[in-house]
Amino acid sequence: MSGSQSSPPAEEKGKQRTSSDKQKEHIRRIVRTLIACFLGMITGYISFVVGGTPDASMIQPNLLLEILILMAGVVVQKHVMVLFRIDPTKLGSKDWFYQSFMTFALWFITLTILLTTSVQ
Repeated sequence: MSGSQSSPPAEEKGKQRTSSDKQKEHIRRIVRTLIACFLGMITGYISFVVGGTPDASMIQPNLLLEILILMAGVVVQKHVMVLFRIDPTKLGSKDWFYQSFMTFALWFITLTILLTTSVQ
């Protein structure tokens, strides 16, 4: 008898997502990306201010402190997400890697632009 009954398709087994659910999820992803980008820019600026003036070999004296500021920016994301009512526990390792990479990329770009415009 079990052979005559067909099981429902895989998409019917789970909850059907409506277009409004998809739109809300898309907006949450955009907000998460914006959080990572803004924190990257903020940490890049703070790193520039704290890093000190580059020497003749173009190395700032407080380079380790700049990297620690970047790591703090990645950690702060979780708390900022809570403020925006995004549940950080639902994010997987791939999502956190993406968030961290976006923060790093914007940190690096901001710091590079600030350093090249300040050096003459």
